[in-house]
Amino acid sequence: MNAQLSPVAPPKPSTPVTDEALSRSGQRVLDVEVEGLRAMRQRIGPEFAAASRLILDCRGRVVAIGMGKSGHIARKVAATMASTGTPAFYVHPGEASHGDLGMITDADVVLALSNSGETEELLTLMPTLRRQGNRLIAMTGRPYSTLARHADVHLDVSVPEEACPLGLAPTSSTTAALVMGDALAVALLEARGFTAEDFARSHPAGSLGRRLLLHINDIMHSGDAVPKVSAEASLSDALVEMSRQRLGMTAVVDQDNRLLGIFTDGDLRRALDNRQLDMRHCSVTEAMTRNPKTIGADRLAVEAAQLMESHQINALIVVDAEQRVVGALNIHDLLRARVV
Repeated sequence: MNAQLSPVAPPKPSTPVTDEALSRSGQRVLDVEVEGLRAMRQRIGPEFAAASRLILDCRGRVVAIGMGKSGHIARKVAATMASTGTPAFYVHPGEASHGDLGMITDADVVLALSNSGETEELLTLMPTLRRQGNRLIAMTGRPYSTLARHADVHLDVSVPEEACPLGLAPTSSTTAALVMGDALAVALLEARGFTAEDFARSHPAGSLGRRLLLHINDIMHSGDAVPKVSAEASLSDALVEMSRQRLGMTAVVDQDNRLLGIFTDGDLRRALDNRQLDMRHCSVTEAMTRNPKTIGADRLAVEAAQLMESHQINALIVVDAEQRVVGALNIHDLLRARVV
């Protein structure tokens, strides 16, 4: 029977560590990594432009590959590209050698990340990818490595030193590769004319997607669910309609369904304070708000939120070009849609 292995406890410092020492260590890491990025900036030139053009001319997708920490960076670079207009995905090199290579077509550009440029799992794939006709962009810290020599384009992401004081844990080198990937993604984004609306389409569940894609007609109440009464209706009729539809207001319309005004909870309170009004016999037109704020069904839902906020109102009537009532919404509809 196998004995259960106990977890290995991390080594304890031989001497007490002060807060100042911890802070200095963190600051040193930032200094080292910033210096590494500053050195790399000088290398963004013709090779970077060539890599960008390979991807822009690609008929397929960008396939990012990498092992270990480079694999984590490759996965993130692929995700960033995919969300900014460049179709991309990550393939694990080890899995690629056991069947996943079939995911890569001859129309794809391969982006291979390896700090040493000698990662065996990546080099194993090179002959097959070359026979298939794939173009290769290598991102390494060694310009004369095997992977760099196999590549159509090499991006040098070497750094003066790792932030790890032992020089062992990938720190500055992974930051450099990540930033180079971001630089590629943004250069491609700008070259393609990728817009905020394009970004929203690939993030429909995110807050930006809701703000840029959700329109009034997606969330408004329409048809019989729109509270409205005629100009001849009494105040009591308006109150019944408000209670029935539960939007805190009702539109007042003429015989052609054109908007004449709106009667809200606020109008009701003002009517109750107005001793000159006979609440039992007055018509809704005597208490309604004329020329209320309205919005079109084709406008963005976020515009309704901005309109409500700027005018300190809680509901809007939706009208067409002829001021006919086609819908209604209130602040709760925007909250449910997570627009605000």
